[in-house]
Amino acid sequence: MKHFVEEIELKNGARGLLIDVPGASVMNIKVQFRGGMRFAKTPDLYEIAHVVEHLSFGANSVFPDEQAYEADFTKNGAYHNAWTSDYSVCYEAECADFEWERILNLERIAITSPKFNEDELRSEKGNVKAELTGYMNDYARLLWPRLQKAIGEDVPNLKERLATINNIELKDIREHYRRTHTAKNMRFIIAGQIKHRKKEILRNLEDWDLKEGKRFEIPKDKLHSSPAILVKRKDASNITFGFSMVTPRRLSSQETQAMGALNHILNGTMSSRIFGQARKRGLVYGMGSGINSSKHYSSWDFDGEVNLETADELFSLIQIEMVKALNGEISDEEIEAVKTYAQGRYQMGAQTVSQISDYYTDDYFMTEKFELYDDFPQIIKEINKPSIVELAREFAGSGIHAFVTVGSVEKSVINQLAESLNF
Repeated sequence: MKHFVEEIELKNGARGLLIDVPGASVMNIKVQFRGGMRFAKTPDLYEIAHVVEHLSFGANSVFPDEQAYEADFTKNGAYHNAWTSDYSVCYEAECADFEWERILNLERIAITSPKFNEDELRSEKGNVKAELTGYMNDYARLLWPRLQKAIGEDVPNLKERLATINNIELKDIREHYRRTHTAKNMRFIIAGQIKHRKKEILRNLEDWDLKEGKRFEIPKDKLHSSPAILVKRKDASNITFGFSMVTPRRLSSQETQAMGALNHILNGTMSSRIFGQARKRGLVYGMGSGINSSKHYSSWDFDGEVNLETADELFSLIQIEMVKALNGEISDEEIEAVKTYAQGRYQMGAQTVSQISDYYTDDYFMTEKFELYDDFPQIIKEINKPSIVELAREFAGSGIHAFVTVGSVEKSVINQLAESLNF
């Protein structure tokens, strides 16, 4: 879908993107604050941002409770949600075009005038505890916080996160909200039919009753390598694994696409070098790789599940294909094929207003910069083998890596797999 992007800075210090999508039948609204778990006042309140998120659509200045708010919000089919990460609390809504103003006002009411109370706090602490307890049985969710911690990120594991919930009191909720939900700490992305409504949208946003505050900086951790880690689970019938190689900088859009091309060659399809060959040999049902970037570093991540009897062969295959890539053994045919694939994904990637908004979300909320979607065909054209190999070598040679597994095997087995990766 054709769209036009404009960055706006409001008088109150909030900033954001207005994305005009001519003829759109829906409007998508995202409002983000740097108020995630890493911004808890003390480590023993780490989960507080998550609880604030759960309370975000509860009692407020207009509605007595979540049920009343939800009934009014969704009566014409509109949708809303919120999510929390280490750094962000983000509120999202999508609605039919005809009711955009009503929904934007309801988002304003919820975000700017919550009436936190003990009953709702008690309920949502229980809900957050149930959510995290469920994650304890999801081995992938159990694994990645351990890996983050292993390389030096100042984050607790799931068990430690659960232990902080009981420490949270109503006064802590109010303090965290007041400190983080401020005008200068607010960023937004609004996508839909904007052109003839811009003044009304800006007037609405200027009227949000938030203190001035400040924009928080993303914390910078001192990263390092880690020995292999096994999270022992007696009931685990296979090995869930994840490993990362980290470079201490954020990749550019061009570099991210180059590494995306390599990940596609290695794990993207049933004909890929690692995943495709592993499936053909019956070694693994599912695995993959990808690039993740924060403000200060980027990680090249691999994950999957493997049975003990095929683990050695799988990790031998991973190592062989990784070495080939690092040695530049990538054909011109593979480069051209991945460009064609990327071009197809590009053309399929902006079919809805939500897809368009999502494309800009990560970069803008993390760096307050953005790459226009229309620029991507040129970025795809510039993908080449030298840049791919150089980046792969940067990750492999950074000296920052970790290998974490969940399973019932002995630690010696995990150490042997890590050695096969030169970890």
